[in-house]
Amino acid sequence: MGAIQAPPISLLDKFTGENVLPLYTARVALTGGEARHGRASGAAKSDDGALCVDLRLPKELGGPGGGTNPEQLFAAGFAACFHGALSLIASKSKISIRESSIQVSVTFGRDPADGLFLLKVDTEVTLPGIDRTIAHELIKESERICPYSKMLRQGCENTVWLT
Repeated sequence: MGAIQAPPISLLDKFTGENVLPLYTARVALTGGEARHGRASGAAKSDDGALCVDLRLPKELGGPGGGTNPEQLFAAGFAACFHGALSLIASKSKISIRESSIQVSVTFGRDPADGLFLLKVDTEVTLPGIDRTIAHELIKESERICPYSKMLRQGCENTVWLT
């Protein structure tokens, strides 16, 4: 197995077409576990076996903790995707962001609009040694191309069906 390489900047090339061009699909199955509640005691497993994680309700929500939760998984996915977008943009601009980091906070809370639930996302970008004006431009462009940022800005297609 060779060294791990960053994806090519050719991923930034524009696609033209009338339909979504699928590049990769992640599939994860979740079971409810002991409490028969995916969030409280579920197990999430990817079809390729790379992900196998027990879910536990955090102590802040009345659970025992001791496992990951959907907010942590979402924060990890968002941070990885945003950093990937930032890395591609920086590479294309021939800017080294070797010491960069992304910290994403996902807050699960009550929605005052309907009294139910919502997620709030905060993203902190650290780009040591990069001029602030350049850093802001890199972040702005990353927000434009990161699919997670795009999803938060404009929503995404979601289909739910019964099998």
